This record gives sequence, C-alpha cells and structure tokens, in this order.
Amino acid sequence: MTDVFGNVHLGYLVVQTQRLTDWRRFGADAVGLHVDELTPDTTRFRLDDRECRFLLQRGTAEDVTALGWQVDDHETFDVILERVTSRGLPVREGTPDECALRGVERLWRFPGPKGAATEIFTTPLTTPSPLVMRNSAFVTGESGMGHVAITSKDVLGLHSYYSTLFDARLSDFILERIGPMDLRIRFLRVNERHHSVAVAGVRRLAVDPIRTVIQHVNVQVAELDDMVAAHERVTAEGFKMMWSVGQHPNDRSISFYCQTPSGFELEVGWSPLVVTEELESTWEPTTYQGISLWGHTPVGEDIIHKMGMVRQALRSARYAEGTVPELRDPASVPA
Repeated sequence: MTDVFGNVHLGYLVVQTQRLTDWRRFGADAVGLHVDELTPDTTRFRLDDRECRFLLQRGTAEDVTALGWQVDDHETFDVILERVTSRGLPVREGTPDECALRGVERLWRFPGPKGAATEIFTTPLTTPSPLVMRNSAFVTGESGMGHVAITSKDVLGLHSYYSTLFDARLSDFILERIGPMDLRIRFLRVNERHHSVAVAGVRRLAVDPIRTVIQHVNVQVAELDDMVAAHERVTAEGFKMMWSVGQHPNDRSISFYCQTPSGFELEVGWSPLVVTEELESTWEPTTYQGISLWGHTPVGEDIIHKMGMVRQALRSARYAEGTVPELRDPASVPA
C-alpha cells in the first residue's frame, strides 16, 4: 500500500461571510496579510507567492466551507482519489471559475468533516506580484500554510478520516480544560509540520461546544517581531483577543489567538517544532497536561462566554454532526 505521508500540505481555506469589510480590515490592518479585493463579493489573502491562501466569498454561512490540500504529484493524487472513490464517496471536479478563484489549475472536491468540503489539487498558481503586508514573511513551503483545529462529537471518526486519506500520523495528545469543558486534543501530522490538523473532543460527552467548522486556523510568521507587532495591531484595531501570548508544550510554538469576523479563531504563531526525518524515525506520541507551558491566558472570558459554550454544546447534542462514514474506521486509530 502506498504511503502518501509527506506529500500533502494544507493549501488554502474557503470562507463564506457577510462581513467582507471587517475581514479586509482584520486581514490587512490587524494581522498584516496581503489582501486582494477581486470583486465586491470576493476577497483573497496571500501569505507568499501563491495567488490564494484565504478565499472569502459573500454568503450567509459565516464559516469555513472548504479546506484545500495540495498533493505533490499525480501518483499521490491518484492514490488519494482512489481511496475516496473506492469507498463510494461522490467526487466533483471544480469548475474553471472555482479553480481560478482558489489559484489552482484543477481541483477535485468531496465531503469533509462537519459538512465542509475537502478539496485536493496538484498545481498551485503563483504570481510575481509583490506582497504588500505588514509582516516580513510567513513560513509555508513543505509545511503548508499552517494548521486547522476542529472540535467534534466523533473524534475517532475524524482522526480516521485523515489517516485514511492522507496517512496522517499521531504526534501527541493534550488534556486541557477550556471554559467549562474538559477536552482531549489529538495532533495529527501529514508532513514535517508538527500538526496540520488538531482534533478536540469533550471528554465523556458527545457534544461540540464550537459553532463553526473549525475552532481555529494557524499561520506561522517568520520572525518573533512579526508576531508581537500583529498582537499589538489586533488589539489596537479593536478585534477580540481570545488567548494571550503563550507557548505550547508539544510543538513549542509561541503564539496568540484572536477572533476572526466569522467567529472562529486565528492563531498567529512563531517557531514551532519541525519533525525532521531524524525525529520522525524515533517519534513516540506523548500526552501533555495543559495546552501551554506559559501564557495563553483567556482574555475577557466571562460567564456569558462560558454559558455560550454550554448552550452550543447542548444544542449540538440534539443534531447529527456532518460525518463521512465511508472513511470512518475507529479501529485504525488509537482511542
């Protein structure tokens, strides 16, 4: 069986929002990203020479609607597509307009976790147009554009989804209490980045305290000064800071978290651990107590915020989560 680990990288996010003006100010003035306004209903953010890393389209979802994953070569692409089609999942090729908006030559779409689509592509489009942004640079390349964190009522199903598709490997676990919830978070890597997907579940309860498809998306700045300056700008621009600057115990990154105009969070991080080939050969998953070595203190967390999480968790218990049972094999992943 072909192992595709190392040949897959997070490429872009698609967000549907009614708050494009707020998103533009958030991206350009606060976080410091390059912003291209294509039409009154379409905005893109760049981090590097790629045409698109964030695609923002006007719509009512106020949420992520697709995650785009770059596949290194056509052989790997065919392996992944065969895994999808052999299990009976519907696959649709992206239209020329959809591909152009995402900055890729071609893409194929199929169902993903929590109702958002998974999109895979092989050839991203680049541009010689210089970046106009407030950060010196972002770290992408072999590590992809960053990572996403997802809360779920079906943690094992979500883990097996990415293991089946991309041969994701377990990096480690973190046990943490966030608000009124005890969470167990598993961190999955699909390349040298310590994790491209983090999957969190409430311990002992089949509930989901987060409204949005993802809890947060991470981007990595090249310099510590970039992260500090972004933190100052986010605060100055009046966007909500969620977690103060701190350091994680597992990937050792230093970061802060703020709330995007659509409600999910953005983590701006610096200097995470890279799982090199040497580390990969001896890696053993570890369980950490607590999400931070220092810092990452909740900012402005009050009883209203905590009760909001409880209400969302109770609502989630009454509806079925958007899962992909065709790729669910809990026996294939550690509980």
